[in-house]
Amino acid sequence: MVNVTVPRPPISKVMEWAAAAAWRAQVAGKVVFTNGVFDLLHPGHIDVLCGARREGDVLIVGINSDASVRRLKGPSRPVRTAPERAYVLAALEAVDAVVVFDEDTPLELVQCLTPDVIVKGGDYAPDRIVGGEEVRARGGRVVVIPLTAGQSTTSIIEKLRG
Repeated sequence: MVNVTVPRPPISKVMEWAAAAAWRAQVAGKVVFTNGVFDLLHPGHIDVLCGARREGDVLIVGINSDASVRRLKGPSRPVRTAPERAYVLAALEAVDAVVVFDEDTPLELVQCLTPDVIVKGGDYAPDRIVGGEEVRARGGRVVVIPLTAGQSTTSIIEKLRG
């Protein structure tokens, strides 16, 4: 017999910092955190998210605010707004919570949520992952998921522009 559960509405997974911290405090299992812009969702993003989810019992995704994305990637980004990006991520089965952060790095969010595992895609070295030191100091782990070849938001945007 297959155990079928009704998915949570995506909007219920998009949380403000305080709500996410309270939710995280009630999670009994291993909490995994990853972050990024997630502007135009592609297979590389899905591979990182699924790989991150396999590392624990719940997955929290931090996404850069629109202002943060503009500071990091320039005035033409993001393509999608933070609420749109958060909603799309929250609709994924692998994702249990989504939190938007306005800083250029997720360090303060990592400190707020105290994850047990922090995960990033393969373009990061484990010792250079923001928040990794804090997670390791609490006995947690830092995991790098290999990149999916040929997948990037920048290449999608360039292809669309012709």
